[in-house]
Amino acid sequence: MSTKPIVVGIDGTPASDRALEWALDEAVVRGCPLHVVHAWTFEALADWTETTEQRVRAESEALIEKAVRKASEQRQDLPEIVRTSLRGDAAETLEKASEGAAMLVVASHTGHRIRQIVLGSTSTHVVRHAHAPIVVIPVNDRELAETTR
Repeated sequence: MSTKPIVVGIDGTPASDRALEWALDEAVVRGCPLHVVHAWTFEALADWTETTEQRVRAESEALIEKAVRKASEQRQDLPEIVRTSLRGDAAETLEKASEGAAMLVVASHTGHRIRQIVLGSTSTHVVRHAHAPIVVIPVNDRELAETTR
């Protein structure tokens, strides 16, 4: 058993759901905790909505809970799961969350189609700057086809 957690970044997309499922399996195999992280931003003057920071945080926490519940449904064994909703840029937040982790798991998507073919901007950043080994779960062919239309 390891006390160092596996950290997985999620954003509510099918690709991040697969990253969460992979990280859950790996945490069970290693006997270590799993930290599920969702990063969110809120700029009151830039968003031009009546959304409050508390509402954005609550939506982030609900996204985490929904993803964990869905990924856990058919599993017999689960690791200790820590849910973390953090305000900040996803790439920088995950980089910081990787400090002291056994590994960081992310999905390779987001952004412009050309970046998506290689890695998303968040995954590119963490591959270069994370403080732990990185596992990047690739976009599947169906998702890639949907984003290039």
